[in-house]
Amino acid sequence: MPGTRKLGRATSHRTAMLRAMVTFLFENGKIETTVTRAKEVRSLAEKMLTIAKDNSLHNKRMVMSFLTKEDVTHKLFSEIAPKYADRNGGYTRITRLGPRRGDAAEMAIIELI
Repeated sequence: MPGTRKLGRATSHRTAMLRAMVTFLFENGKIETTVTRAKEVRSLAEKMLTIAKDNSLHNKRMVMSFLTKEDVTHKLFSEIAPKYADRNGGYTRITRLGPRRGDAAEMAIIELI
């Protein structure tokens, strides 16, 4: 089935969770989560980074409407995006860690390259 994964959540809850995870990824550089969530975060994070590579007011507003912290938006435009100026996609890496102890969910680390 094409499109986004539902991740067992209502649309508003899923959107809020993914926005928070993308914000946290840009804030800290890497996060540990399940593989399916990491794949969704990768999609959204790469879109935000591609938008941030062109430093215009419109693009800043588009990114600010998605990320939950204004200082993370500033960091994305001033520090993170210039590092990837010559790169066409592939800004993140997903590394699988194995099953989680409690429920055996497949865990992964998603990080900025």
